[in-house]
Amino acid sequence: MAALDSALPELEAVWAETLPELSRPVDPPAAPHPRLLALNEELARELRIDPRTLRGAQGLRVLTGSARAPGSTPVAQVYAGHQWGRFRAILGDGRAALLGERCDLSGALRDLHAKGIGPTSMSRVDGFATVGPMLREFLLGEAMHALALPTTRALAVTATGAPRSLDGVRLPGAVLVRSARSHIRYGSFEYAVTLDDRSVLRRLADLALARHHPEASEAAHPHRRLLERIVETVAAQTAGWMGAGFVHGVLSTDNVLVSGETIDYGPCAFLDAYDPDAVFSSIDHHGRYAYGRQPEIMRWNLERLGEAFAPLLADDVEDGREIAGAVVAAFDGLYRARWIAVFRAKLGLAAAVPATTVEQTAQTALALLAENRTDFPRFWRALSAAARGDRSAVQHLFPPHARPGVDAWTDRWDALRPDAARLDAANPAIVPRNHVVDEVLAAAVSGDLGPFEELLDLVRNPFTAHDTPLAQRLTAIPPDTAAPFVSFCGT
Repeated sequence: MAALDSALPELEAVWAETLPELSRPVDPPAAPHPRLLALNEELARELRIDPRTLRGAQGLRVLTGSARAPGSTPVAQVYAGHQWGRFRAILGDGRAALLGERCDLSGALRDLHAKGIGPTSMSRVDGFATVGPMLREFLLGEAMHALALPTTRALAVTATGAPRSLDGVRLPGAVLVRSARSHIRYGSFEYAVTLDDRSVLRRLADLALARHHPEASEAAHPHRRLLERIVETVAAQTAGWMGAGFVHGVLSTDNVLVSGETIDYGPCAFLDAYDPDAVFSSIDHHGRYAYGRQPEIMRWNLERLGEAFAPLLADDVEDGREIAGAVVAAFDGLYRARWIAVFRAKLGLAAAVPATTVEQTAQTALALLAENRTDFPRFWRALSAAARGDRSAVQHLFPPHARPGVDAWTDRWDALRPDAARLDAANPAIVPRNHVVDEVLAAAVSGDLGPFEELLDLVRNPFTAHDTPLAQRLTAIPPDTAAPFVSFCGT
């Protein structure tokens, strides 16, 4: 293993130097009283950083953006995007800065990106963030990582000592530093194509090639192959969300990355009772980003990305659009295959079971769940006991009138010889229940980090059964309440 840096980590400025047209300099204000709230020591070591360095006074200044690591050229990234279906010609980092890039232990380049550092030239609000939403992103990113779903991951959350007023309430300020394979968004391409300089679009695509799919550079048409690989990656990403019962909540083209890593955890939530129309975001009034619409909207987003790629695919832009359309059209088949693979694992079925049988079995199960608003994570975990001969955990999830249909489905599924160990490995025992997440974040904002740290440990080990009061709350069906869970674009 490579030695960890005992000094401040040295960064590169690849994005800032390669794409100055998509970069704006930032100069974050100093945090008056920085205090480390959460540090991802595992990730620090992956990035060849000694965690002790980040805990020191100078490390805290780097983590809040008020000091530069060696080699760092902090910039706000410029991008456009389709928000709620409408194109915005310029969005960009309004309260964030790409600090730079660093090679990890595998030699791959990783971004370090600070969020909540204060206003930039593209700010739409004051540019600062608060403790609750930043810890939420830390927690949920780790939960997704533990579920083997590609995601941005938080390196640290640092309280700034500067309160922020929101709707008349003073809340403690914080900065999050996260890592990603890159922060190249669909909206980055949408912005580049609006510039009167095709070389910018080409440099952006070449950077995406180098960062994510270097093998595509050997293809006869590298940029077409890049778009094909992105479509493949996004099909897998979306199927993974659906299998996890994850609802992103705000899938505008400025909130999705070409790397296929999930980013921005403000309005997201996990399903409790199964409902394909589930919406949690306080501003998604028409269900554009509902759970069941995520495949449709991700294909729509890829179509917008394909339009931005068009000048790279042919001399004539209309020809390029036709090529891009054909590439993106492959999403449907790729997604279906990935979805079947995800639910094959969730059903515990072997590769020999035909794909059509897997699909029909899963869809029938989901129809039963939807009809009875059955708890999504509990159902899949209960199948492990059913595969071992105890169907009671499955039966008790449904009302008496539904049990004949459930028993009939279970008989058909059992005839396919599901494997209990495969079920255990695919269906988590621990999920970040929305009401519990909110409770531990409220405690953290009040100064008690203990519940947050306990929950963090649990979601990092989701396939292990734990016998603690908090773990029992996470495995139990949430209590009925009059008000549905609501999430906010707070990150």
